[in-house]
Amino acid sequence: MDKIKINSLELENVKRIKAVQIEPSENGLTIIGGNNNNGKTSVLDAITWCLGGNKYKPSKPTREGSYVPASLKVTLSNGIVVERKGKNSALKVTDPTGMKAGQNLLDSFISELALNLPKFMNSSEKEKADTLLHIIGIGDELTKLDLKEKAVYNDRLAIGRIADQKLKHAKEMVHYDNVPDKIVSASELIAKQQEMLAINGSNERKRAYLAECKSKSKAIEEKMEDLDRQLKALNEEYLKVIKERDKATVEVSNLVDNPTDEIERSIKEIDDINIKVRTNLEKKKAEQEANDLKKEYASKSQELEDIRKEKASLLNNADLPLEGLGIENGKITFLNQEWDNMSGSQQLKVATAICRKINPNCGFILLDKLEQMDMNTLKEFGTWLKSEGLQAIATRVSTGDECSIIIEDGYVAKNNLEKEKKEEVKEEPKAVANSWEGVKW
Repeated sequence: MDKIKINSLELENVKRIKAVQIEPSENGLTIIGGNNNNGKTSVLDAITWCLGGNKYKPSKPTREGSYVPASLKVTLSNGIVVERKGKNSALKVTDPTGMKAGQNLLDSFISELALNLPKFMNSSEKEKADTLLHIIGIGDELTKLDLKEKAVYNDRLAIGRIADQKLKHAKEMVHYDNVPDKIVSASELIAKQQEMLAINGSNERKRAYLAECKSKSKAIEEKMEDLDRQLKALNEEYLKVIKERDKATVEVSNLVDNPTDEIERSIKEIDDINIKVRTNLEKKKAEQEANDLKKEYASKSQELEDIRKEKASLLNNADLPLEGLGIENGKITFLNQEWDNMSGSQQLKVATAICRKINPNCGFILLDKLEQMDMNTLKEFGTWLKSEGLQAIATRVSTGDECSIIIEDGYVAKNNLEKEKKEEVKEEPKAVANSWEGVKW
């Protein structure tokens, strides 16, 4: 189905319009110019009402001072004729075969944005992005990815902050050299001390026994001097004692006492040592936690990158209405520029392309108040419309040569379209009338 455009329009007594007949260019930009309060915007309002239905009906549709009701007639490129006239502005839609139809037929091929493009252009960044996502069918999926990306980003941010705090804390902590790696146990040292004291006690008993043996041998020797007669009886006992003495002597000569001074000092210093050990262990733990968090931060960064790649892939594979169009952080972008950084021409291109995507059968748009655009921007936008085979009818506070039609006091005061069409016929009879041909810039 070919794009449906406006072939002609006939308006009488609508708002500020007295009587206007226009045949806009099939492609490109048709500018309705004139000074303020002469009826330019009334032309667009009349087209919107005629094609869009009574929801666009002006509060006072009939021209002030006129006793004749407003009359509107729009002929479309598919042959359908749309009329509103009479006291109640009754709608009449006639198709090429002469059959009557109604508003539902018009709604099936006329985009609402085409009649009210400023509504889209003045909407918020989020509303623009939601509109685009809706028409390309990836809104829900992209929303899920946005939420996932935000959650992972917040997790990574929190982990990074904690890791930095842990590392800073670890660096600020004191480290003690020449202390054990583990907490020292006082009970183990005391047990070891008791064991050593037991050994030392045994040694003392052996020394006492040796002393006792020496004492006995000496006493016996004295008795032997005085009591020779008891020598034989005592000799056996003497030899036995001597043998025990010698054995004890050898054993005692090999005894080594264990010093307990170091352990006793360690027991006294154990609290100080353990404080230092715990400090070192906490420092090591803090450093390990910081390293673990760094690894988790890197993992979250990779996860974030994967989500962004998935989003990019989703958008790259989407059927976007305009090359260079995209969505970043919930906002529409065009050639990597967000809406507020786009030129006026670029904003119009984006809005028009989205409007066309919503209803590809609608080949025209209405634009009000283009006076903010300079000549180069107007020409650039008009050239793009031609290349896309689109029709735009716009208004501009101006009476210059860039205007295709000049409205003055509710009438067409100047029609550059007729001049352009004649010039086109002379140069090439089959050329389509265009509002930009022959215009001096």
